[in-house]
Amino acid sequence: MITARAAHTFEPVGRSVAAARAFVRDTLQGWGFGDVVDDAVVLTSELVTNAVVHAGTAAEVVCLRSGDGVRIEVSDRYPEREIPLQSGGVQMGSPDREGGRGLQLCAALASRWGVEYSPAHKHVWFRLDLPERQVGTRAAGPSVSTELLPLADDRVRVAVIQIDSEGAVSAWNDDAQELFGYPAKQIIGQPLTDHAAWPHTPGTSTGIADALRLSRWEGSYGIRAADGRVVPVYASHLRVRDPQGDPSTVCLLVRDDERAVLATPQRGAAPEAAHRADGQSSDPFETFIGSPAPDDLDGLLQRTVERSRDMLDGDAAFLLLATDDETELEVRATTGLPSARQRFARVPVDTGSGRYGTARMPAVHEDLAAVPGAVPLLDGTGMRSVVTVPLKVEGRLTGSLGVAAEGSGRYSNEEALRLQFAADRIALAVESARLGELERLRRGSLSFLVEASDLLAGTLDRDQTLALMAQMTVPTLATWCAVYTIADTASEPYLSYVLHEDEERIDGLKELLGRIEPPEPVPTPGARIWPAPARAAHEAALEASVRSLDDEPHHLGSGISSTLTTAASVGGETVVLPLVARNRVIGMLVLGKPSEDHFRQENLELAEDLSRRAALALDNSRLYSERMAISQSLQRSLLPPELPEVPGVEVEVIYRAAGEGNEVGGDFYDLFSIPDGAYGFAIGDVCGTGPEAAAVTGLARHALRLLAREGYSGPAVLERLNNAILDEGERSRFLTLLYGELRPQQDGGALLKVVCAGHPLPLRLRQDGSVQPAAEPQPLLGVMDDLELYEQTVRLEPGDVLLCVTDGITERREGSRMLGDDGLAEVLRGCTGLTAGAVASRVMRAVERFAADSPSDDMAILTMRVPEPQRN
Repeated sequence: MITARAAHTFEPVGRSVAAARAFVRDTLQGWGFGDVVDDAVVLTSELVTNAVVHAGTAAEVVCLRSGDGVRIEVSDRYPEREIPLQSGGVQMGSPDREGGRGLQLCAALASRWGVEYSPAHKHVWFRLDLPERQVGTRAAGPSVSTELLPLADDRVRVAVIQIDSEGAVSAWNDDAQELFGYPAKQIIGQPLTDHAAWPHTPGTSTGIADALRLSRWEGSYGIRAADGRVVPVYASHLRVRDPQGDPSTVCLLVRDDERAVLATPQRGAAPEAAHRADGQSSDPFETFIGSPAPDDLDGLLQRTVERSRDMLDGDAAFLLLATDDETELEVRATTGLPSARQRFARVPVDTGSGRYGTARMPAVHEDLAAVPGAVPLLDGTGMRSVVTVPLKVEGRLTGSLGVAAEGSGRYSNEEALRLQFAADRIALAVESARLGELERLRRGSLSFLVEASDLLAGTLDRDQTLALMAQMTVPTLATWCAVYTIADTASEPYLSYVLHEDEERIDGLKELLGRIEPPEPVPTPGARIWPAPARAAHEAALEASVRSLDDEPHHLGSGISSTLTTAASVGGETVVLPLVARNRVIGMLVLGKPSEDHFRQENLELAEDLSRRAALALDNSRLYSERMAISQSLQRSLLPPELPEVPGVEVEVIYRAAGEGNEVGGDFYDLFSIPDGAYGFAIGDVCGTGPEAAAVTGLARHALRLLAREGYSGPAVLERLNNAILDEGERSRFLTLLYGELRPQQDGGALLKVVCAGHPLPLRLRQDGSVQPAAEPQPLLGVMDDLELYEQTVRLEPGDVLLCVTDGITERREGSRMLGDDGLAEVLRGCTGLTAGAVASRVMRAVERFAADSPSDDMAILTMRVPEPQRN
C-alpha cells in the first residue's frame, strides 16, 4: 500500500543528475528511510544519467513509500531506445561497458526491479526493502534453527573423549564407539595421537599435542576408525581438572558436517561459570548476552571489553578485529589503557614463533617484563600480566580479546578458559555487526565516489581541483590534508594546498610542513606511513615548551600556545597516497590525524579510490591550463598590442570573442600609422568563430599592415589580401572587411577614404542627431579572383562620430527579433554629444540587453569622433 508520493521532473542537462540525487536523498531521509538512502542515490544517479545524458530527454523521478520499503521510478520520453533482450530477460553485458551499467546495479542492489513501456515513455523502476530489525532480547552468539541443523541417520552422536595429562585416552563413551568402531576397553590407555589425522593449523606449528594442552581449542581434523577409514570430525577441546586435581582434556567430537551442533551457544558453560550459592550467575557475560545488544558495532565492542575486564577483575581490556587477510589486528575498543592506544592502531597477528607469538591461540602471560614485546599493544602501559583469546567464526580468526592487570601472575588457564567461553559467545555477534558496518561503509563509499567524480569532472581549473580534493577528504576521511604537486620529472614536489578542519590552524600547518622535506614521489599504489610531520610536530612542541619555561613560566604566549595546538593536531598518523596519472606521478595527497590517532583501513581504501580520480582530474586541469595558455598567447598576438593616439580624433574599441576561452575569433580590428601622417584602420569578420577563423584573422591583419605601409591604396590593399586568402586553398574562408585611411585636418576635421568589402556599412552620427551610412557596399573577399574595388571619401566635422561594427552586433537576436541596421541606427541617434568611448559603451550595453542569452557570435565595435573645439 502506497502511503506517500514525491515526484520531480529534471531537464536534459548534465547538472540534473546531481539535482536528482539530492531530491532522492532528501525525500528518503525525510521519510526516515536512512538505511536505503545510499543504494537509492547510486541507482537513481545511473538511471537519470541514462535519460538526460545518453538519451537526451527530460527525466521524471517518482518516489513511492510503503510500509516496508520504497519504490523509485525513472521515466524518459525516448522509448525507442529499447534495452536489448535475451531469451531469459535483460542482457547485462560486460561490467566494463558504459551501457547497461545502471541495470547491473539494479540487479545487484535492488530487491526488485523492472522496465515498463508506454506509448510515450519508458519507465525503469526499482524497489528497496527496508532491512528487518529484530526487537526484544536476542542472543549475541550464533543461533541455528532446527531446520538448519544437519540430518543424521537416527540421531546426532557426540563422542566424549577424555585425555589425561600424558595424552592417553582415559574415557570413551558409547557414541565414540558408534562413530569410530572401537570399544572402550580397546582404546583406553592408547595415545590419541595414534588415531588422529591432524592437519597443522595454518600459520602456526600447533599439533594435536599442543592443542590438548590449550585451555580451549575448536576446529576440524580426522579420526582413523577401526575399519581403517578416516572419519572427518569437528571437535571442541576443553582443558579441565579431574576430581584428584590432575589436568586433563575433554574432547567433544561430531561428524564434520554436523558441526552446527557444537557451534551453537547452547553447548554449555565453562565449569568455572557455575551459579553462585545465591542463585545468581557468576559470569557477567551471561547477563550481557541476555540483554538487548547495542545497535552499533562500536557500542557492542565497548560493552564487551568493559564486561571482560569486570569478569576477570582486570585493570584494562582490549578488543581487536582482524583484517580480511588475517595478517593484522586493528584496535577497535579499549578500557583502562592510556590515550596513546587509540582506535584503529594496527598490530600483526603473528609477532613471533610458537603459540604465544600468535593471536590465533589463547595465551597467558604471567609477567610481561620477562617477555618484552610479547603483546605490542601493552608496551609502556605498566601492565604486567595478560590473558588473550581469539575470536573465531567457523575456524576463521576474526579478532582478539584480552584482559590485562598491573600485577604479575594474575591469570592462569582457568581465566583463559572463562574468557574464551565469553569470546565464543560474542564472536558471531561481533562478526555480524562488523560485516553490517562494512557493508554500510562500502555502500556509503560508492555514493561518496559517485558525487566526488561528479564534482571533479565539473571543473578544469587547477586551483579549484586542488580545493575540491582537500574539501572532499576533510573532515570526511582525515583531520587535515595537504596536496603536493610535481610540474615535471625534473621538478621537486611543491606544497600547493593545505586544509585543516579548524581554519585557524591552516597557517600553522603550512609553516610546519614547510620546515620538513616533502615525501618521496613513489608511484607504488596504496597509502604509506609518513612519520616526518609527527616528528616535526613533536620537536615544535618541545621547542615551544622550552621557550615557555624560559620566558613566561606561568603563562603561555599566544604564539607558543598556537604552536602547541598545531603540533597536537598534526601529531597523529600521517599517510601519503601517490597521485598517478598517465603513468606519471604528478603529486602526492597527504592525509593526517590529530595526536596519536589512526586511520581505519576502510577509509584508506576509499582515499586510494579518490586519489586515482583526483589525479586524473588534476592532470586534465594541467593539460587544459597549458593548452589554454598557449592558445591565449597565440590569440593575443592576433590583436594590436595597443592603439596609437591619433591627433585631433578620439578612438575607442570594444571586442568580445564568442566561445569559452577564446580571446580572438573571426572578428578583428586594427589601427596603425601609415606614411604621410595618416592612419590605417580596419574592422573585419572572418566566416565562423574559434581557432580556424582566428588563423585567417592573423593573415588578414598582418597583411593589411604590411601592404598599407608599402604605400598601396585601399583598393589595392584589399585586392592583394583577397589573393592571399584564395591561396590558402581549402583552409580559406571568406572575409568581410571595412578598411580606411584617416587623415586629421588642420581645420579640426578629419578626412577618411573608405572601402567596404561586404561588411556592415559604417554609420555617421552628426551633431544634429541624424545618422547616415558613410559608405557603399562592395564585394566581400575570399570568394572571387578578380575584384574591382573603389574607395569613397568621407569628411568628419567637429562633433561627428563614425561607428564601425561587425555583424555580431547587427544580427543580435531574441527569438524572431533581430537588432539589425535600423535598430543600431536608433541606438546611435541617442548618443549625440557623447565621447567615442561613451558611444561604444552605450552601443555594447544596448546589444547585450537586447537578448537574454549569451552572444553566439564575435562582436567588435570601433568608434571615431572628432571632438568639438574647446570654448574659452
